Amino acid sequence: MVRIQQLKLPISHTVEQLEQKIAKTLGVKPASIQGYKIRRQSIDARKKGSVCYVYAVDVEVKNEAQILKKGKRADVSLANDAVYQFPAGGEQILPHRPVVVGSGPAGLFCAYLLAGHGYAPIILERGKRMEERVKDVGQFWADNKLNPESNIQFGEGGAGAFSDGKLNTLVKDVKGRSQAVLDIFIRHGAPEEIGYQSKPHIGTDLLRGVVTDMRRQIEAWGGRFLFGARMDGMEFKLGKLAGLRYTREGEPCFMDAEAAALAIGHSARDTFGMLHGLGFAMEAKPFAVGLRVEHPQPMINESQYGPEFAGKLPAAPYKLTAKLKNGRGVYSFCMCPGGYVVNAASEPGRIAVNGMSYSSRDGANANSAIIVTVTPEDFGVPGPLGGMEFQRNLEGLAYRIGSGKVPQQLFGDFEAGKVSSGYGNFPSAIKGQNGFGPMHTLFPKELSDSFCQGMHEFSKKIPGFNRPDAILSGVESRTSSPIRIPRNAQFESSKAGVYPCGEGAGYAGGILSAAMDGIKVAEAIAGKYRRPV
Repeated sequence: MVRIQQLKLPISHTVEQLEQKIAKTLGVKPASIQGYKIRRQSIDARKKGSVCYVYAVDVEVKNEAQILKKGKRADVSLANDAVYQFPAGGEQILPHRPVVVGSGPAGLFCAYLLAGHGYAPIILERGKRMEERVKDVGQFWADNKLNPESNIQFGEGGAGAFSDGKLNTLVKDVKGRSQAVLDIFIRHGAPEEIGYQSKPHIGTDLLRGVVTDMRRQIEAWGGRFLFGARMDGMEFKLGKLAGLRYTREGEPCFMDAEAAALAIGHSARDTFGMLHGLGFAMEAKPFAVGLRVEHPQPMINESQYGPEFAGKLPAAPYKLTAKLKNGRGVYSFCMCPGGYVVNAASEPGRIAVNGMSYSSRDGANANSAIIVTVTPEDFGVPGPLGGMEFQRNLEGLAYRIGSGKVPQQLFGDFEAGKVSSGYGNFPSAIKGQNGFGPMHTLFPKELSDSFCQGMHEFSKKIPGFNRPDAILSGVESRTSSPIRIPRNAQFESSKAGVYPCGEGAGYAGGILSAAMDGIKVAEAIAGKYRRPV
């Protein structure tokens, strides 16, 4: 296959125009092209008056070698992508089925790869299956009565099932794992476009169906899901994992196990406490906290694309960063074009927010977390669980500020230190009960000042970003895990047989990177243990 890079076409181009451009670039007649596949599609909006699509395309063509030799163009080369290969099985005998704790992206893909290669894993998930979980979350948004075991954080699909479903990552990938993740998603119902879009996303509505279909495939391969099964403890013999204790339907249970993937997510605070009590090596790590900020989506579209193209392209995303003089970093996180702010609480008496978009991204507002970096020096509590307690304290204060509802405030009022009395020129797009409160009292002064500085810095890139009626919702505290569970070259923790993975263990920062990390752990388990006969 011949790969062509940097094929630029107008926003309103047709398929025929793309094919003509391919033939012209290769210097061949269209009849010589036997087929082609889009490898990458992006929007180039650097020049607002000439926004265009940019493609990378793999082309099957006659006389491939001759064309490559003849052309000698920098944008034409031989396609040579890594093809993902799962490792051959190891030599050690695994007496009992491997266990995967958690069914978010890391756990789901770990289980999928193990099941697909004959290891028949058992998946422990403290929350409910998708169909029931969606009902519980919807009910919570309506009546504000939290189910601590079935919410946006806990349940099949993990927190990513109620998000924008973004599938981009900065993780370097030379083994084809990222493409393998996208291919598996597509196989189970995701749109084919995610395989080539530069900023792919599925959307919460489609992602839920994809996750459910993956579960059914895992079960068809011999895997077993135990929902409503919260891991409470572990047993060790001779320094190695021997079994897991868990509670299911109120009953204490035990399961023999020599290999367990720990994909618990970043919100399983009781589990972190249990692991710490068992003596697992753990470290507090830096993360970031802030507020979710809403703007009208048309404003973002016009800024990103220009007025000529603002209504002709999909809802525009943005990515913003600033380094402040005080050493803090401020940046946008989990940006949701045409999305909603959601109450993402998982503990009684605490409030946390997140962002969510449907596949169409046709909501009225854009929202993003605008967050400020924090380090263990900010936590006020020593030890590996200090960041977790820092989060809890912020979430408890947010709950009190909002009288049990998601607290909101307009940016101008946040700066002025007064409670908002109503929305400005646009209303909030939010899922869950909400009310105005004194959010300017939420953070220490340095963090609040840093947030405001970031908002003003970002207005230099997106005019109006610091508009007084920008809507703030809080608190955005679950940006990443506050903890890292160290692992060795074989992906095992300080306790042999336990394999930490994904976002909760501190090794991922989104759906795609978590899924890739789950695959790495599946490879590690399979590389050590013989496949069942």
